[in-house]
Amino acid sequence: MTDPWTGSAYGSALLAGRGRLCLRGANGWLLPLELDRWCGQADSCDLAVLQRCEGPVLDIGCGAGRLVEALTLRGHRALGVDVCASAVASTLRRGGSARLGSVFDALPGEGRWGTALLIDGNIGIGGVPSALLERARQLVRPGGLLLVETATDHIDARHHVHIDDGLGRRGAAFPWARVGRRALIRYALTAGWTDMDHWTTSRGRHFSALAALP
Repeated sequence: MTDPWTGSAYGSALLAGRGRLCLRGANGWLLPLELDRWCGQADSCDLAVLQRCEGPVLDIGCGAGRLVEALTLRGHRALGVDVCASAVASTLRRGGSARLGSVFDALPGEGRWGTALLIDGNIGIGGVPSALLERARQLVRPGGLLLVETATDHIDARHHVHIDDGLGRRGAAFPWARVGRRALIRYALTAGWTDMDHWTTSRGRHFSALAALP
């Protein structure tokens, strides 16, 4: 058993730029990790999200760094934060800036970020979406944005999962959440956010834009 995100399977996949891993729950629930897409370049869906970014951008759970790279190339001041050392190394290798640690740790620029990102299902970080949204509100300035990729509309689920490589190797169990738009808005309203917009791409990815209340 290894630490979930710094274990060899996930970290090695990020550095290699590919891999076949999934999140597996004790009840048989399974979520494939889209490592090939995450380790590639920002695609058209990503770029449509990034066009909405205002001011300096904090990418929470930056992974391999494709969004930080794309933002940097477009002139934004962007910082990724991730608990996985390989994610930080990958982001730096792409020419972006990244910090090793949790979003719940002390971070630079708290209360002054123009936009925060929770993409690729990262609303699930920590397994308690309300707590994550409250923390994100502490990081973003009043009137700033939170751009969130969600699950399909009706989902609001909690899981205890581990990273599984399909070969019998797995990391330690950790809490994860999946949240659709309806649940996101419900949690957001009590965490200092207001609903601005939502959209679904032709590839079936779902996004919401929230604005930080004063």
